[in-house]
Amino acid sequence: MARSNLKIIASLLLLLAMVANNVLAEVNPGKKKAIRVLLVGGGSSHDFDRWYKQEDVQTLQKGGLATVEYTSDPSTILAKLKDIDVLYLSNNQPIADEATRKAIFAFVDAGKGLVLAHPALWYNWADWPEYNQKLVGGGSKGHDKYGPFEVTITQKHPVTKGLAASFKLDDELYYFKPDAAGTPIEVLATAKAETSDKVFPSIFIVKYPKGRIVGIALGHDAKSHTIEPYQIILRNAISWAAGSK
Repeated sequence: MARSNLKIIASLLLLLAMVANNVLAEVNPGKKKAIRVLLVGGGSSHDFDRWYKQEDVQTLQKGGLATVEYTSDPSTILAKLKDIDVLYLSNNQPIADEATRKAIFAFVDAGKGLVLAHPALWYNWADWPEYNQKLVGGGSKGHDKYGPFEVTITQKHPVTKGLAASFKLDDELYYFKPDAAGTPIEVLATAKAETSDKVFPSIFIVKYPKGRIVGIALGHDAKSHTIEPYQIILRNAISWAAGSK
């Protein structure tokens, strides 16, 4: 008799657990899964470990928006692409492996997301012109001396949602120029130096036929990565690239 009672109790407990799980699912039916991001850093002229590995990872993981794996070893990219939603490139070190280069294009062609940060918008690789022409839609070969400038939002878009009409920061103002023969870009925000009348794209969408690509020209050091406008842009960019917005 005792064993029978124990079996009945165990069955009741199992039933209650199943009911509780169903109730929780109904309470949070729209809860989104965290976006899986691979963040690639490494190279010269920037503190990748401090501002990308530490600061940006923290920004993206806040509130469960994303799970982020950081690597400064480009040879690991190939094996990880199948398990992610967004590839976030901040590196200016070479991605020399031909198979990895092809896989990045295949990743975007499959409709996945690509976010290109400050160092990755440079013309880094003369032996890989397709990267800048097709995935970046242009690039930068120079920048203003580090200092203050203003960023102006020029278009409403999910990537610029929640931002004021303009904001100021200290950074390297990249002389980003679209490639007339490359993939067209859609400029969402521009930057203008305080000492010049020249205006350059600062936040933009690369209108690649299949995947979603965002370019963020900001991001040299603490005075960009730690301010709220940058963090909003980054979180929005990852969400939009992943198809979440």
